Amino acid sequence: MNSYRQPGVVLTDHRFTVPLDHSDPGGEQIEVYGREAVAAGRAGEELPWLVYLEGGPGFGARRFTGTEAWLGRALREFRVLLLDQRGTGLSTPANRQTLPLRGGPREQADYLAHFRSDAIVRDCELIRPRLTGGAPWTVLGQSFGGFCAVRYLSSAPEGLAAVLITGGLPSLDAHADDVYRAAYPRIERKVAAHYARYPQDVDRARAIAAHLAEHGPESAGHRLTPELFQSLGHMLGAGSGSHQLHYLLENAFVRTPHGTELSDTFQEALRSATSFAGHPLYALVHEAIYGYGERPTAWSAERVRAEFPQFDAASALAGDGPLLFTGETVHPWHFDVDPALRPLRETAELLAQRTGWPALYDPERLAANEVPVAAAVYHDDMYVDTEHSLRTAAAIRGLRTWVTNEYEHDGVRAGGPRVLDRLLAMVRDEA
Repeated sequence: MNSYRQPGVVLTDHRFTVPLDHSDPGGEQIEVYGREAVAAGRAGEELPWLVYLEGGPGFGARRFTGTEAWLGRALREFRVLLLDQRGTGLSTPANRQTLPLRGGPREQADYLAHFRSDAIVRDCELIRPRLTGGAPWTVLGQSFGGFCAVRYLSSAPEGLAAVLITGGLPSLDAHADDVYRAAYPRIERKVAAHYARYPQDVDRARAIAAHLAEHGPESAGHRLTPELFQSLGHMLGAGSGSHQLHYLLENAFVRTPHGTELSDTFQEALRSATSFAGHPLYALVHEAIYGYGERPTAWSAERVRAEFPQFDAASALAGDGPLLFTGETVHPWHFDVDPALRPLRETAELLAQRTGWPALYDPERLAANEVPVAAAVYHDDMYVDTEHSLRTAAAIRGLRTWVTNEYEHDGVRAGGPRVLDRLLAMVRDEA
């Protein structure tokens, strides 16, 4: 193990070997990485553990510098494990470069079927006794990390001292279609709010989409299409996202000897904001996290989008209405326009058509829950439906909710210590 220091914190690298398939513990093994953080001067103390599960799926744990954001608050009383969930960060990677080692698309899809929250929780339960000596730990789950935490409560509550969830209470029984059918109206409200704040962006967005529709340029291997441009709407779910989107749009065009073109600056920003190169698992298993039983997800976001024709770029450009952005949805065309995903198109198709997904949540066990649980639910959260979250909150015995419009989906980052303070007080009956 390597240990090193940053301002106010001692960090230690941990690498754990876990089964790819927990039902076959003697079979293929993969590596899961975690970064331990402890306050400087307290490294030798016996402290309770808190494990952080990042949002996603497909993102490694946030890389903090020192004690920034909520980490400083956590280090006052915890030893923290920042876990790179399987397939992310420094854990055994799953991407276009590594997945061909599995074989063809069928073998790749079978491999990726082991990257849902049930496997992540089993990883945690193998790791926990190695670090805590068997003592339960506190889980902080952000977004998809909260989905994992609810799975934890369903399958291994004995490993939990407390659970803190930020923007991540999943529906216990919704199909992916239900998730996206609830999502598109929320996304439309976020777009309307953005255009009300920045009315000049209505014409800018239409002009950009029209240019992309006519010229369809390629940029560093990316096919820039109106639909790809629309997907910038994922920015609107973050606290400062509307402002960042505005700044991106205002720098879109430049005059050249050949006429008006999209600026290199804009093209780079569009590629950066929409590429899955850094988190391909997000695109590959995003809908699979909702998979249940014999009904496939079958490109749910794409199919359900057809029920909301106002999101169709061609129709918007043919008329005089605003172009609507979309949110955190994954579509088949992503695997055509993004070079990080293009080689995985058939693998993604097999996952979309896969059936036989096991249930992730146990309503009976959740109804009998004895673990202290507190959840921040963000009013009109663009990424996780508030109504779904509150129904789940009511189904988990003893769960306490903090419903707030003070933060967007990234509240644990934006609010930092205050959000963590509030949730810790709630699980301790101090709030």
